[in-house]
Amino acid sequence: MQATIKRDFKTRSKQMWKEMKEAKHLYVLMAPFIILFFTFTIIPVVMSLGISFTQFNMLEAPRFVGFDNYIKLLLDDEIFIIAIRNTLVLAVVTGPVSYLLAFVFAWLINELKPKLRAFMTLVFYAPSISGNAFLIWLLIFSGDVHGYANALLMQFGIINNPILWLRDPNYMLFVIILVQLWLSLGVSFLAFIAGLQSVDKTLYEAGSIDGIKNRWQELWFITIPSMKPQLLFGAVMQITTSLAIAEVSMQLVGFPSVQYEGHTIVTHLIDYGSIRFDLGYASAIATILFIIMISANLIVQKFLRKLGE
Repeated sequence: MQATIKRDFKTRSKQMWKEMKEAKHLYVLMAPFIILFFTFTIIPVVMSLGISFTQFNMLEAPRFVGFDNYIKLLLDDEIFIIAIRNTLVLAVVTGPVSYLLAFVFAWLINELKPKLRAFMTLVFYAPSISGNAFLIWLLIFSGDVHGYANALLMQFGIINNPILWLRDPNYMLFVIILVQLWLSLGVSFLAFIAGLQSVDKTLYEAGSIDGIKNRWQELWFITIPSMKPQLLFGAVMQITTSLAIAEVSMQLVGFPSVQYEGHTIVTHLIDYGSIRFDLGYASAIATILFIIMISANLIVQKFLRKLGE
């Protein structure tokens, strides 16, 4: 039995080695990316996981503390619990909504003529690459009577006194969600546009022959199954973006925010990693965020693979 297993293993190894030699030019082309990905992604992730079990302040050698960082993080760190709550609220609201908006807008824009389609694509994609976008929102949600939101609400008699949008804990999360949705039509939106452009037009003709009667059936049975790779890519990007919100919060409501109402897992990570230099604790935060992202991606991808079936 063992001799048979060894023989099969040797046969498979020889076959695999033969195939690799035949496709060696492909491996040469992939080598730069693989080397960079391994060096700047895989190795740092593994190092971060190891450092999370230590106490490390960059001045002294790491000291192994076991699961102390994780116990403190989950049981004693009240601010981290607030950060998890805020992050999950932001992810649950902005993730699915921005994903659906990106797909709907891409679907509608794809029906336009080429020049108009290119212009509208730029219009919807521009907010995600606008460097000073936060200045606009700071003006809109300024806490005095000159803020556009307060001025408009007071003009229509909805409020009598200006609202401190960026300092009142009751409104801060709402503002962050609104701005994040405005910024979220980025890479996913472009991926959906590309996916819609790549759908084979003959499938629609075949579908009409097979009994598809309206655009909704066409979308569900032809368009979505034909662009599953782009849908999966968009889901990964939206999940990663929604769980990694930090810049919007820091720019709009400050760092730290009032009562930590705008605090997220990433801002907590920045606090301990870049300000306090408690790298062991920061690595534990990063590991938990990594686990949450991987779990969310696996769940969403499992769901998306069933679309159109």
